[in-house]
Amino acid sequence: MATAFDYLLTATISHLEDQKARGVKHVSVDPQLLSQLGRPARKSASPAPAGTRPSLSAALQETSAPTAPVAEAAPVVSDLIVDPSVELSPERKEAEMARIRERAMSCVKCPNLASSRSNVVFGVGSIHADIMFVGEAPGMEEDQQGEPFVGAAGQLLTKIIGAMDLDRDKVYIANVVKCRPDTLGQRSGNRKPKPEEMNTCKPYLLAQISVIRPKVIVALGATAVEGLLGRPMGIMKLRGNWQEFNGIPMMPTYHPAYLLRNESISEKRKVWEDMLAVMEKLGMPISEKQRGFFLGK
Repeated sequence: MATAFDYLLTATISHLEDQKARGVKHVSVDPQLLSQLGRPARKSASPAPAGTRPSLSAALQETSAPTAPVAEAAPVVSDLIVDPSVELSPERKEAEMARIRERAMSCVKCPNLASSRSNVVFGVGSIHADIMFVGEAPGMEEDQQGEPFVGAAGQLLTKIIGAMDLDRDKVYIANVVKCRPDTLGQRSGNRKPKPEEMNTCKPYLLAQISVIRPKVIVALGATAVEGLLGRPMGIMKLRGNWQEFNGIPMMPTYHPAYLLRNESISEKRKVWEDMLAVMEKLGMPISEKQRGFFLGK
């Protein structure tokens, strides 16, 4: 089990990597923080030779070496993530989300995505929402407008949210990856984000979740599930079955784009049953009309 020391060290390394990506070559370190990092951990999160502990200097040397991006092991720890034990007032939530947004908007950790994007697509909706919808990555329309789920699939998602008697501004919508995956110079067409791209961008999503603290997460499609849980999982078998993400109930369901390709009533009903389960989980009122959607009546 990771100790407070391990989390502090990992968060520091993540911060330094981010600063390095921004072109910062020198940073100042608070003496108290340096003292905390210099203390030995009671338990090491990873195997180490007997009698040794990871030092900050060793960690800094390791992060300064030129290495290719690699997938991070879950859980991802970042200085952007708010400690779940910390109470957040509405004002503190606003401030924390603004801090996360500012960092994300200038991120260049994936040079290929940063060079090809029109906008960073951070997220939209209420940071006080009970429901958070998570997709995989922006498409062309989202990249152009800087807002998630505004294309054809997004319009369908808006209709689904409306059928739940909610508005887009009453939920929060975000993606695992905040930049549109590059398509080799093509203006049209989209591709699935790579695992390393999802792992690199995941701290921003985790930070958003740590501030919003939704009561339910709806994972839209297999890629969103993979990005959240860290492993590929078949959405056909997984959808409709409650999962858990960092203690939060998570409902995997089909991506709206799938329903655009497969317009059968039976597939639409499956997604709607997932939304009914979400509504029931939250204690939302459900009318008989809502229960009868897509039953062919």
